[in-house]
Amino acid sequence: MEAVQDGQPSASPPEHIAIIMDGNGRWALSRGLPRAAGYERGAKSLRTAVHACIDLGVRYLTVYAFSSENWNRPASEIDDLMGLLRVYLRHEIAELDGLNVRLRFIGQREGLAEDIIALIKKAEDKTNANTGLVLVIALNYGSHAEIVQAAQLLAKRAADGVIDPSDINEEMFAAQLETAEFPNPDLLIRTSGEQRLSNFLLWQSAYTELIFTHVFWPDFSRESLEAAIEEYHHRERRFGATSG
Repeated sequence: MEAVQDGQPSASPPEHIAIIMDGNGRWALSRGLPRAAGYERGAKSLRTAVHACIDLGVRYLTVYAFSSENWNRPASEIDDLMGLLRVYLRHEIAELDGLNVRLRFIGQREGLAEDIIALIKKAEDKTNANTGLVLVIALNYGSHAEIVQAAQLLAKRAADGVIDPSDINEEMFAAQLETAEFPNPDLLIRTSGEQRLSNFLLWQSAYTELIFTHVFWPDFSRESLEAAIEEYHHRERRFGATSG
């Protein structure tokens, strides 16, 4: 269904947008604030992005909240991040549920605190029947580990005689990924000026349009999202074919 602006139909939005929410710490340091202040402001930007995606008709929004490599950060920063996650899960879920948002998490739950795992399950269960925007939060996620896990699952099925190794194809492999229930991203945005995927949705982003912006995530606004979508609409998505 096409979005409508000023009474005129506009191009349909991407079905699935993924965002690497980068630059929170640098945003804070540039203002003489503790890094934790950047993450707190970044949580507000996530709220803005969720509301904008709902208004624009985006069906899936996947955000990179905490990578498996982020455990290498200072313990104090990890504590701040996990504390903010607890606050988000305790206080934002009612609003998300009221907005008809379905919440899903991808990533390894091993290594997370037990209370966070419980909050994740509660959030997923509470919003499970919702039919609006699907908000996917990648937490303790790494694409390499996800791909290895998928390979291990298929290897075990082959070893058990359930499947023949020669029957394994891309569709079968993708079905073992944590994102199997979602379409691949149409558009991936990374904020803060960095131009790499940093182990995020590597398999899923094979034909995703990539947009890198110098805006730090805490400053990422609805207008920033709309500008990225506008650029996306100027891309020609050929999926390996020649242009028309």
